[in-house]
Amino acid sequence: MYSLKKSLGQHFLRDENICRKIVAALQEHPFTQLLEVGPGGGALTKYLIEIPSIEFRAVELDREKVDYLLGTYPSLKGRIIEGSILDVPVPFENNFTVVGNFPYNISTQILFRILEWKSQVEIVVGMFQKEVAQRVAARAGNKVYGVMSVLVQAFFRVEYLFEVNEGSFNPPPKVKSGVIRMVPRTDVPEMASEKKFFLLVKTAFNQRRKTLRNAVKGLFDPSVLNDPLFLKRAEQLSVEDFAALTFKMN
Repeated sequence: MYSLKKSLGQHFLRDENICRKIVAALQEHPFTQLLEVGPGGGALTKYLIEIPSIEFRAVELDREKVDYLLGTYPSLKGRIIEGSILDVPVPFENNFTVVGNFPYNISTQILFRILEWKSQVEIVVGMFQKEVAQRVAARAGNKVYGVMSVLVQAFFRVEYLFEVNEGSFNPPPKVKSGVIRMVPRTDVPEMASEKKFFLLVKTAFNQRRKTLRNAVKGLFDPSVLNDPLFLKRAEQLSVEDFAALTFKMN
């Protein structure tokens, strides 16, 4: 059939119940255009191509898997984009939904790619390594709350849907997985600019054990740093706190 490539972080979903749960979660929000990231052996794909009245595309880097998918599901002809999700251009002109069992070795980069496309992305239902899924969904004050938590939650409402055990995959990974759903926010907090927001968040968490005053002192005038807020650590600030601070940056 096909081989598994460790270099691409391939762990293929084989649990039909989990596949159906992901598709059900996906269909709770209507969509007309759908992109699957990393279809691999087609565990999800075979359900996705049966969804009526949608335009479906899949992006797959592995040529062997592309050939397998085209041979197994002839209806995919012309609907597979061969390449990496990190390099291909935006796949649709209008708004679209994203789904996938995301390769663990590039899952954070995939989230940044989705942030680049956020003006067109309607919904994301994705499976990640459990720790990554928890991090993206974490709220302020949680020990795993970090850069990805803040950057994603500034633009999306994140919901941790369910956990997936190692035995649901071939080969079984050494970690559990988690499925999350991301829905665009209608109340994105005001910020001076996305560039300043990203810089502030990354700088603050780069030295997360330090108080904000010490971690981000290069980004603000000394008089601004006297605000008691800067006595907190990065993990104690909400997304809205970070957004508000961008207006005080140099």
